[in-house]
Amino acid sequence: MTAQIHVDDLSGQIGDDLPYLRRYARALTGSQETGDRYAAATLEAILIDRSIFQSHLQPKVALFRAFHLIWATSGAPTADTEAPATRLESAALDHMAGLTNNSREVLLLSTIESFTYAEVGQIMEITADEAGELAAVAIAEMERSMAGKVMIIEDEAIIAMDIHSIVSEMGHSVTGIARTRKAAVELGSRERPDLILADIQLADNSSGIDAVNDLLAQFDNIPVIFITAFPERLLTGDKPEPAFLISKPYSEEQVRSAVSQAMFFSSTETLKSPV
Repeated sequence: MTAQIHVDDLSGQIGDDLPYLRRYARALTGSQETGDRYAAATLEAILIDRSIFQSHLQPKVALFRAFHLIWATSGAPTADTEAPATRLESAALDHMAGLTNNSREVLLLSTIESFTYAEVGQIMEITADEAGELAAVAIAEMERSMAGKVMIIEDEAIIAMDIHSIVSEMGHSVTGIARTRKAAVELGSRERPDLILADIQLADNSSGIDAVNDLLAQFDNIPVIFITAFPERLLTGDKPEPAFLISKPYSEEQVRSAVSQAMFFSSTETLKSPV
């Protein structure tokens, strides 16, 4: 009975944060399968040894810290152990070797997951100042790595133009903005994008998910970033799920980070290094 109480207590503490741990793990590894595997391993490890879940920390911080302990002891794995058909890689894994150690982790934790640098320090066992420095390094290194063509699927004009501005300032070209599923498919057919940024609910009540699936049926290996006010609807545990997911309202830093991460893991051969 006592053991069951402990398990129930743990579930109550971290249950709401599990979808976000899986989101982080997927973006970090570049793979749904690899990310989910290490997120599951983290939970198993906590159940076996509760000491790795430090209860004096905020539950989400403690959960992500436990993940990092498992992930680091496994050699910071990526999707390179999977079959080529199921991973987002190619030159990406070579690029990873050239990044400053721990910089991608800090960038994801601070932007996509919205941890403060102090919290990132608790997760990664570094100082807040070191976390800030690593985040800046990661942004600079990843934005220099490659540029490409981006399609935006968004029905709200102000948001669409804001994303257009952010992406353009990063050095990418925007193929266009689509407000409906039909318009997205037509736009993609005219010019194949290297990256898709998509909202979920579109102007004519069509689905951004359906639009993306239509496009992926034509073109393989295009990375997708979903931007939604309801991320939990896409983080259900069912397949497929997005590796890159931004919650509304978003920040410029979140968009820049997600775009850099997605481009970094893209297997699209048309990506080129900026001049």
